[in-house]
Amino acid sequence: MPPTSLTRRLGLADAVFLGLGSMIGAGVFAAFAPAARAAGAGLLIALVLAAVVAYCNATSSARLAAIYPQSGGTYVYGRERLGEFWGYLAGWGFVTGKTASCAAMTLTVVAYAAPGLGQPWRSLLAVAVVAALTAVNYFGVHRSALATRVIVSCTLLVLLVSGVAMAAGPAGGGPLVAWPGGGGVLEAAGLLFFAFAGYARLATLGEEVRDPARTIPRAIPLALGITLVVYAALAVLLLVRLGPAALAASPDPIAAAVPGWLAPVVRVGAAVAALGSLLALILGVSRTTLAMSRDGHLPRFLAAVHPRYQVPHRAELAVGVVVAVLAASIDLRAAIGFSSFAVLTYYAVANAAAFTLSGKARPIAVLGLAGCVVLAFSLPLPSVLAGCGALLLGGLAYGVRRIRR
Repeated sequence: MPPTSLTRRLGLADAVFLGLGSMIGAGVFAAFAPAARAAGAGLLIALVLAAVVAYCNATSSARLAAIYPQSGGTYVYGRERLGEFWGYLAGWGFVTGKTASCAAMTLTVVAYAAPGLGQPWRSLLAVAVVAALTAVNYFGVHRSALATRVIVSCTLLVLLVSGVAMAAGPAGGGPLVAWPGGGGVLEAAGLLFFAFAGYARLATLGEEVRDPARTIPRAIPLALGITLVVYAALAVLLLVRLGPAALAASPDPIAAAVPGWLAPVVRVGAAVAALGSLLALILGVSRTTLAMSRDGHLPRFLAAVHPRYQVPHRAELAVGVVVAVLAASIDLRAAIGFSSFAVLTYYAVANAAAFTLSGKARPIAVLGLAGCVVLAFSLPLPSVLAGCGALLLGGLAYGVRRIRR
């Protein structure tokens, strides 16, 4: 019988870079424009709201990860603190939501790397991108961590150069901060949460981190803090340079905001950043799939760990196949909205689980839980309906399994 336990190979720096790789590419290059479309000049307010909810979720996740240093993240925490069904619901939300995130990042890579490419070549390139990164993950988490370090370093360098160029350019006019009527800010905050959710990868990798009780609680706030600084600086520069209306209308706002000679560099940087997010996303989804398969909530043959490379190779291949199919058939905005709803459900369970722990972090867990619920149901209606449908389908599958068992 193949082994089902993973080896602890990742240190603090590896964990921080994996968290950065999961967040930087998603937020800067995929979520700013749709969020600006919802909030306009309220983008900065939405960013702060998303960051507050993310901080609460990160604090709850870090406390739980120190107690339960296993692969699976909130799937494990919900199961241990709230009961089997809640752990299952969190795991189902994570797997479905982050699989949609993988598809979104794949589409972002293709859009920036080959903007004029038509079908069927566009779909074929998306499949090739997923296959390549699945292969990197297949040959060991240490290689994945090294690749993520390189990708994050290149992305931050491109963003630094872009930021300097934007700061030196003329202003586009319009207010920098405003609160629009209706639920635009809350909807934008829900969309921007997609950009912050990458720190979950650190919790799902708990079984592969050295000294997890110390490393994970340090790595999560470090990665989140660095990401927030980068996001806030770029949001201000984009609003000043383009103005809220142009930012909302641009499919490639950073490339539009820099001088023409720098735009190709930004496009390459965007593709590389999205590759980093996709690499870490596939890593996290496969680990939750491993944990759920161990418990029989997903097919048990997916729980195998490769004897040489020490990765859940069957789970990674299965996730890669599903992501490739989705990337060839869905829309980027729909993928972001659905992913945000499902992952906010995941973190609602994490906060509820953290509330059962004693200590002064209980108010943070309550705030995080309330924030997750509000942001989830502030998303566009199609995303809410699709997310509720996916959770209902998962609940029905759980009920059928319980009856048969």
